[in-house]
Amino acid sequence: MNSLKALALAALLALGTTVQAQPMIQKNNIRLQTDRMTPEALWAMGRIGGHAASPDGKHIVYNVAYYSVKENKSHHILYMMDADGQNQRKLTTSTKNETDASWLSNDRIAFITGGEVWSMNIDGTNRQQLSKTEGAVEGYLFSPDKQKVILLKSLPYHGSIQKNPDDLPKATGRLVTDMNYRHWDHYVETITHPFVAQVAADGTIGDSEDILDGMPYECPMAPFGGIEQLAWSTDSKKIAYTCRMKEGVAYAISTDSDIFLYDLEAEEGTIDRNRNLCKEGVDLPNDPFATDPNWRVDATKTMKHQRINHMGEDLNVGYDQNPKFSPDGRYIAWLSMERDGYESDRQRLCCYDLQTGEKRYLTESFDSNVDDFCWSDNTKDALIYFIGVWHATENLYAVRIEGKGAKSKPQVIQLTNDCADFGSVQLMNNGKQLLMERHDYFHPADLYVVTPNTKKPERTDIRQITNENKHILDQLASGSCEQRWVKTTDGKEMLYWVILPPHFDANKKYPTLLFCEGGPQSPVSQFWSYRWNFMIMASQGYVIIAPNRHGLPGFGSEWCEEISGDWTGQCMDDYLTAIDDAAENLPYVDKDRLAAVGASFGGFSVYYLAGHHDKRFKCFIAHDGAFNLESMYTDTEEVWFSNWEYEDAYWNKDLSQNAKKTYENSPHRFVDKWDTPILCIHGELDYRINANQGMGAFNAARLRGIPAELLIFPDENHWVLKPQNGVLWQRTYFNWLQRWLK
Repeated sequence: MNSLKALALAALLALGTTVQAQPMIQKNNIRLQTDRMTPEALWAMGRIGGHAASPDGKHIVYNVAYYSVKENKSHHILYMMDADGQNQRKLTTSTKNETDASWLSNDRIAFITGGEVWSMNIDGTNRQQLSKTEGAVEGYLFSPDKQKVILLKSLPYHGSIQKNPDDLPKATGRLVTDMNYRHWDHYVETITHPFVAQVAADGTIGDSEDILDGMPYECPMAPFGGIEQLAWSTDSKKIAYTCRMKEGVAYAISTDSDIFLYDLEAEEGTIDRNRNLCKEGVDLPNDPFATDPNWRVDATKTMKHQRINHMGEDLNVGYDQNPKFSPDGRYIAWLSMERDGYESDRQRLCCYDLQTGEKRYLTESFDSNVDDFCWSDNTKDALIYFIGVWHATENLYAVRIEGKGAKSKPQVIQLTNDCADFGSVQLMNNGKQLLMERHDYFHPADLYVVTPNTKKPERTDIRQITNENKHILDQLASGSCEQRWVKTTDGKEMLYWVILPPHFDANKKYPTLLFCEGGPQSPVSQFWSYRWNFMIMASQGYVIIAPNRHGLPGFGSEWCEEISGDWTGQCMDDYLTAIDDAAENLPYVDKDRLAAVGASFGGFSVYYLAGHHDKRFKCFIAHDGAFNLESMYTDTEEVWFSNWEYEDAYWNKDLSQNAKKTYENSPHRFVDKWDTPILCIHGELDYRINANQGMGAFNAARLRGIPAELLIFPDENHWVLKPQNGVLWQRTYFNWLQRWLK
């Protein structure tokens, strides 16, 4: 018996040793066998994430995610450095992820690990667990006075899926009673709420109060919202938060979110306790879905109603999100869309005066989206910095709250003009500089310190302070890119990028890829992707043609909006215009070795072009694309998207001309004209564009006798997130191109 106990103890000790000996995933010092980018090199790169400067502006804490293909997982590590990029040192020393770092003081930071809030010194010592929630914390935000904190936690939710009987604990069925029963990649059985807790003198976090207690709504909003959708007032007495207060069908057909102001000192149940700043003082039309039972029978009609009645100024019935208080606490600014149901409406910068109740839109002269923003340190300057895309690059701008005259509109000032994308902007609290993330087609994200000059923008200083992947990039030969403009079939000018391979020889002919963008209204700017990566495509010996077709932001609202209700018209002509121009006028483009590739709307584009390309292309690749739009209308969980883009449900008899055209030109109706090999890729957890779309396209191709392959991922959503799946994706992608183009 004692021998058995000894053996059991030895086994347990061995198991414990094995757990402790798990490899720590960190910076990969990979040595490459070639100077061309490979999938393995791409996945060996560190990915810079969250970052924040200390209150005195002397230090920066930032997160880097490293991936192991062998282990098929990632590890998030915190680093510290001086504000000039010197003295970089690693804070994370364990195999646990450490993320979401923020500053408690100039010498102490908070962070999340294991679902709890912790703190440590800036050298990584003296670690202290601050929260005790059994690992429930998903995000946090300390008040300016550090005496309170917001904690994001998930709660059980049974608004659309009934809870199974207690006596059937192993039942896997779900009884669905309304829409919004699954979203993006999961069944909706929990929702996130913000909780407020007091912070003790020793930093520990006490019991918390749900500020949406009893409300069946999420905050922040799925699928991408985080702590940026909430903000503390400068006096630590109020919280501004983002919420879309809808359930079921109403949730599925609407994008109408609002900014609410929660006053911790106001009496509970009063108007002052929880104010809706977007709808305050506005007499909105009645919501037909809520007041007319006939609308409940056919929710597809709501969009037509809203287009007629919800177009007045200041109605704020679209996406409103990401509030931020001015330094003096007088103003709140946030990102705002005007129209309900339109996810790609122009995202404007809205500013609300808490003293007067006046609401102003500050970026009306900038006919594109505001993607991120921050206040200057001095409200007297009335200045806000923001980033936005124009002509296929994402740069830094500034705008003042007030114009020069009493009736003048605020004027936007462009501060940088890089052939790159800035991905975020935040003030460094020395007040003179901005901490920003920047990337382009040949460089993944790094951190930069920008010193803006609003009087002489050309003197704005941009300085790189991290070089996370230098050890890999130094081993790689870089490609190059150039802009080219071409006249479209409707007589306008279109920009397209030409991305060239490393060791490019203008005297050679290269197989060429037409890149079809998703969205449908996402910019083809200087993005860096770990899947649709132009550097790795060029490194494999391909020229890439990437058009900024009709329907993309950065060229004015009219250009951007022409795609809605016209998915198979001008934008498809633009694709063919770009590839024809390249084939005819760029001597290094081999017109006999062309392929069209794309994801999401880009995948839809590929499926459509497969039946309309007049033998231009030798092969196609479509990832997560819509194939049958009638099926897509009811398959997707975000019905507001279908309502806006298609204009109507396919079963209605009084379809608009755009709706008729949309359904009549669905790619599945032209399979009889397919004649070219096609690779279909799809994730089975993609609930926006369901996997049956990719399966249907593949099955149709094979039934037609066309060479085809289907790469299906049971455990991936609209993206491919797992390392081994990512490498498999790249290898399959390039094997297909190699087979048909080389």
